Amino acid sequence: MKKTKIKKIISIVFLGLIISSCNNASSKNSGSLLWKISGNGLENPSYLFGTHHLIPISFLDNIDGLKEAFESTEQTIGEIDLSAMGELQLKLMNEALMPEGITYGTLLNANDIALLDSALHEWIGFGLDQFGQMKPAMLSNFISVTLYKKYYPNLSGEKSMDEYFQEETSKRFRPVTGLERVDEQIDVLFNYQSLSRQAELLMCIVKHPELLKDQMDKLQAAYYAYDLESIRKLYEEDTPDDPCPATQEEKEMLNKKRNQKWLEKLPALMKEKSSFIAVGCAHLPGEDGLIEGLRKLGYKVEPVK
Repeated sequence: MKKTKIKKIISIVFLGLIISSCNNASSKNSGSLLWKISGNGLENPSYLFGTHHLIPISFLDNIDGLKEAFESTEQTIGEIDLSAMGELQLKLMNEALMPEGITYGTLLNANDIALLDSALHEWIGFGLDQFGQMKPAMLSNFISVTLYKKYYPNLSGEKSMDEYFQEETSKRFRPVTGLERVDEQIDVLFNYQSLSRQAELLMCIVKHPELLKDQMDKLQAAYYAYDLESIRKLYEEDTPDDPCPATQEEKEMLNKKRNQKWLEKLPALMKEKSSFIAVGCAHLPGEDGLIEGLRKLGYKVEPVK
C-alpha cells in the first residue's frame, strides 16, 4: 500500500483512537461533562471536561459554563499534545504494520480470512490486498471509525473536540501539555495485546457488527444526556450475551492504569497554572476515574451546571 494512502487512513483512525475508552460509580458522577476542580492549595480552579472524539465540536455550544471555564484557564491539558501530529503519524505508520513474517494467513483460518476480506470490501471499498499489512487492532479502529461515519453522517466531523481545544489554546498563546507521550498511547492501542488476541477481537467486529452499532447508539445517547454513569456501565460492565467480552486486564489498561499515571501528573500541573483538562469521557466516572481520583487527592470536584 502506498504511504500516502496509509497516512490518510491514519488521519481518519486518529479521530477515533479512544472510541473504546470515551468499581461502581455513584449518581454524584452523572449529569455533567464539565467539572470544576478547586481546593487543596489551588489558587485558581481548574476544569475537567469529558470529550467524545467523534462528535462534532458544534455540540460544545450546548454545555453551560464551558466557554467561561475554558477562557478562565491558563493552559490546556490533553491525553497527548496534538501539535506533535507529524510524530504521531510517523510512529503510527511504523507501529500499525505487521511484524515481518506475520500475515493474516498465520492469524486466521481460511474461512475467517474470506469473511474479513469481504467485510473490508463492503465497508471500506478495499480488501486484504490493500490492508493486509496492517495489525488487526489498526483495522479494528479503522472499521469502527468508518462505520461510525456511515451510521452518523450528520454527526461526524473531521476535527475532534480534543483538536479544537488545543488549537484554540494555541491561538491564545497558552501552553498545551499532554498527559502521555505519543509512543505510550500507541503502545496501549496497538501493542499491549498479542496479535492473536487482536485478530480475535477484529473478527468479533466482522461477525457481529450489530453489537458495535448498539454500543455506538448507547454511547451517543449517554453522551448527549451528559450521563457519565451510563458511559461507565457501557465500558466496564459485560452483557451476558456478549460474544467477545474484554478481559479485566484490557479494561484496566485502557482506563484505570492510564488514569493512575495521569493523577500523578495533574496536581503539579494544576498548581503551576489553572488548567482546562480535556480527555475522553470514559476516563471521568467510576471509583478508578479521574473525578473520584482527584477527590481522593483532596480536591473539591463539582459539576458545572
